[in-house]
Amino acid sequence: MPDNSLSVKKISFIIPALNEEKLLRRTLLQFTENLKKDNDLEIIVSDGGSSDKTSEIANELADKVIFKNENIPQNISRGRNAGAKHSQGDVLVFLNADTYVKDIELMLKKINEEFTDQNLAAIACKIKVFPDEEIVSDKMFHTFYNNYVRLLNKFFMGMGRGECHIVSRKKFFEVNGYNEEMAAGEDFDLYLRLSKTGKISFKNELIVYESPRRYRKYGYINVFWNWTINSISVFLFKKSVSKSWEPIR
Repeated sequence: MPDNSLSVKKISFIIPALNEEKLLRRTLLQFTENLKKDNDLEIIVSDGGSSDKTSEIANELADKVIFKNENIPQNISRGRNAGAKHSQGDVLVFLNADTYVKDIELMLKKINEEFTDQNLAAIACKIKVFPDEEIVSDKMFHTFYNNYVRLLNKFFMGMGRGECHIVSRKKFFEVNGYNEEMAAGEDFDLYLRLSKTGKISFKNELIVYESPRRYRKYGYINVFWNWTINSISVFLFKKSVSKSWEPIR
């Protein structure tokens, strides 16, 4: 049950999805009916035009399912923004469809504690790969990259990996949400802009697991290089180098 000493927030979990029938069910099943009722949650899936059973799974398990405008090409930023526009939460949590939270109750507790601070713009989480698929290279890379994100937030600028963004609704719309013209680096761009409206808090104890499928296909060197050049371009020129972002299924 929520701590009644806190002003409990309504929280919207927004999950963009495109042909995610293999992993979406596990992502959604972490939100039990009791959890949603006890914590005032809503679960929104923003479908980007799936051709598999993604929409069927979403209709079964989510509270709202948003479908893309057929006339507009979809990317993850448009999917997230569409979900946000249909949300009611005081706090918006953007999760990728191939993720799940290690301790969802701890996350909800921290959200309600941290967002009593009106100056808080967003929270960044630690990201790891699925424990049952983790290998040595995963541990090494994510130890490095999680500490890199933590240090950026502490000393330099806002940063949050797109697998999980926890954002004040007020500040999200104040900065006009995700930049829909960016095919990559949109996560860095959002937190960079949010950091100018308030503080970003990195929570080491909040862990979100993601699929390692992209790392397995391209390797960490290629993935990291892609992230780096897009982040530099976003920081310097307000645009991404990548013109598209390939889905890995």
